[in-house]
Amino acid sequence: QVQLVESGGGLVQAGHSLRLSCAASGRTFSSYEMGWFRQAPGKEREFVAVIGRNTLSAYYADSVKGRFTISRDNAKNTVYLQMNSLKPEDTAVYYCAANRWGSLEVLAHGYDYWGQGTQVTVSS
Repeated sequence: QVQLVESGGGLVQAGHSLRLSCAASGRTFSSYEMGWFRQAPGKEREFVAVIGRNTLSAYYADSVKGRFTISRDNAKNTVYLQMNSLKPEDTAVYYCAANRWGSLEVLAHGYDYWGQGTQVTVSS
């Protein structure tokens, strides 16, 4: 069982930055691939980024590529999402998720555990 708790969301102006954190419980964090998803009002949950278990591999949605960076610290059981050059269309609830067996999984149903989400609002 893995419990995930996101933090770091807030209200920022367009062009500014935020860093989200997701703290995981348990001693097997390094065994899980970690992803970030987001969901805007009235829209389906969408993939944002994923990082492999070994921290060396990552994959991004086209909409955030070059602006967002996913990273993890296995010693701290934490995954991060650095978001730069934020746009109003990045406004959403951001969720972190963990999957045990995927390989840079981009589909939400491929994840086993989810956090409660953190709100990010970008004003124009």
